[in-house]
Amino acid sequence: MDLTQLRQQINETDKQIQQLFEKRMGLCMDVAEYKIKNNIKVFQSGREKEIIDRVRGDAPDWLENSAEVLFTTLMDISKSLQYRRFFADTTNIVHRTLDLSAPAKVAVPGTVGSYSEEAACKLLPKGVFTFFADFEDVIRCVMDGEADFGILPIQNSTAGSVSRTYDLMKKYDLNICASTKVRIDHCLAAKKGTKISDISIVYSHTQALMQCSDFLSENHLKSHEHFNTALAADKVKESSEPIAAVCSRKCAAEKGLDILAENIANANDNFTRFILISKETLISGDADTISVSLTLPHTRSALYRMLTKFSVAGLNLTMIESKPIANSDFDVVFYLDFEGSIKRPEVVKLITELENELAFFRFLGNYKEIV
Repeated sequence: MDLTQLRQQINETDKQIQQLFEKRMGLCMDVAEYKIKNNIKVFQSGREKEIIDRVRGDAPDWLENSAEVLFTTLMDISKSLQYRRFFADTTNIVHRTLDLSAPAKVAVPGTVGSYSEEAACKLLPKGVFTFFADFEDVIRCVMDGEADFGILPIQNSTAGSVSRTYDLMKKYDLNICASTKVRIDHCLAAKKGTKISDISIVYSHTQALMQCSDFLSENHLKSHEHFNTALAADKVKESSEPIAAVCSRKCAAEKGLDILAENIANANDNFTRFILISKETLISGDADTISVSLTLPHTRSALYRMLTKFSVAGLNLTMIESKPIANSDFDVVFYLDFEGSIKRPEVVKLITELENELAFFRFLGNYKEIV
């Protein structure tokens, strides 16, 4: 038998599989409808285990695991389709409409001249800003109702995610209502008359130091973490020691510092993504990104099975992060961004499915990136 004949047989087999797949999904829908009409729990883990045990027992040794993956996926597809057909397409997410054009009190990390301030100005041009040294103070200010919004950096195109922000997102029940990207253009700044050869330590936020690690290493400069790039510039301004800061050119000018080196980031295209947070759920009419956080059980293929739900719903995942949970046995929280709006039925049903099946699930926000 030649290759063409073998491929023809595969095509014919695929047609049979397709027909059987459609038949199986139809029967599963009938079963679900019967259970709903007779007030029987739709999803039963015992039944799933019974099927997998049978499939593994019937499969040859070399196909046991593969057969389990196939039938597990079939059952996951079936459940997702049942949610789409039988479950309500309305959400219990209570929200108000976001208005970024109105005056607002905004909690911002750092001080005047920081990248956070630039992001805040971009998102809320009529905002009145109060500055804080620590990210957690920003969140507390919002949660206590002292500010309408807060600004936090969440991801950098060079150094990756801002771990501190993700840790606080797990700790506090906050809502993301907008995001924006700010171009990061780092420079090395020091008091007037200071030379690079005089510098003992360079201060900045840990992310900025990571983003400029090549420059700092090449010039044999010791780095020291500080709360914020702009606060690091303040420290340099107030110090009598020969120290420097990694900050923006605008910040250096506002603090009256000399710029000793420009464009010192490892990558030319360096951006930081900032999120706008609020105590209540605020959603703009054109929101097109959804953020959620969740945990998964310690079972084989748990992540794969969760991602299958997004594929069946036809939704595009744009970001996935995992962060460890403190004081746990290597448990992690997953943070996902995907395209969509809570106005769309397929989104609402996916959220309902995740809420019902996972031990921990949190809707973080539905928002638009402000360009």
